[in-house]
Amino acid sequence: MTIVQIYDPPMCCATGVCGPDIDPDLVNFAAVLAGLGAQGVRVERYNLAQQPAAFAQNAAVKALLATGGADVLPVIFINGRVHLQGRYPTDAERPGFIREVMGTAGEASS
Repeated sequence: MTIVQIYDPPMCCATGVCGPDIDPDLVNFAAVLAGLGAQGVRVERYNLAQQPAAFAQNAAVKALLATGGADVLPVIFINGRVHLQGRYPTDAERPGFIREVMGTAGEASS
């Protein structure tokens, strides 16, 4: 099973799609994650403001934060490998992200 983990910067809610200043990239990325979840991908999302222990328990995230500070967030992993850090996938990058995740899912089931 493919696992996508997202370590988000501090946000007011788990998805970041709340409050008066909604970031459209977060809305679109949340929709991508929901679609991947519906396809059987395990999606784990951690918010620094609400789940700091998850950040401390992941050695790669802890090391990135130690060297780059909070600017490295979000950190997005696919099966334990850093895929992207410091930002969410852009509109242009999202199809490739989905293909990579689903390609990895196909490899995992082979």
